[in-house]
Amino acid sequence: MINGETDSGQGAVNRRSLVRLSLTALFAALTAAGTFISIPLPFTPVPIVLQNMFALLSGLTLGATAGGAAVGLYLLAGAIGLPVFAGASGGFVHFFGPTGGFLFGYLFSAILAGLIAGTPRTGAKTPLWRLVIAGLAGMLIVYVPGILLLKAALQASWIEALAVGFTPFIAGDAVKTVIAVLAAQSLRKSAAKALNG
Repeated sequence: MINGETDSGQGAVNRRSLVRLSLTALFAALTAAGTFISIPLPFTPVPIVLQNMFALLSGLTLGATAGGAAVGLYLLAGAIGLPVFAGASGGFVHFFGPTGGFLFGYLFSAILAGLIAGTPRTGAKTPLWRLVIAGLAGMLIVYVPGILLLKAALQASWIEALAVGFTPFIAGDAVKTVIAVLAAQSLRKSAAKALNG
């Protein structure tokens, strides 16, 4: 009987691990899919993309660990050359270009949003206000390494770096944050069942 209980417990652990890996891969794929909507702007090397929204959604839905792992997997895929970065490009060199800081920012976004929102738990509903704070913090932190590396790459002033790397994207990122928060509000319940069931 003890062996049966041990086998059953081990099976549940293995199932949860498999589900966690599957969800991590799914959100990495969603983030990568964001590359197919990339709108270049004539006045800045930073395009309008959806990867930041999916990176944020990863953290809001899965929590810091699994959400961060999903974005980490996405970045790894791009680093080895898969065309998952903006403009369907890839390669390690992108981490050191004008938009490289934003790639690092995606990882920070998922982790910070996940830390604030918390890991989804069965039967525990995350308050909307907490998801909103997590969404705002997660979206804004993308710009910390993003602007720093953009400024260095362009040898620009702070005002110039903000003018080409932050200001034009405020309205769009506000919309993406709202979408991510509302989506996460629904998805967290399913994720909790999958991860803890």
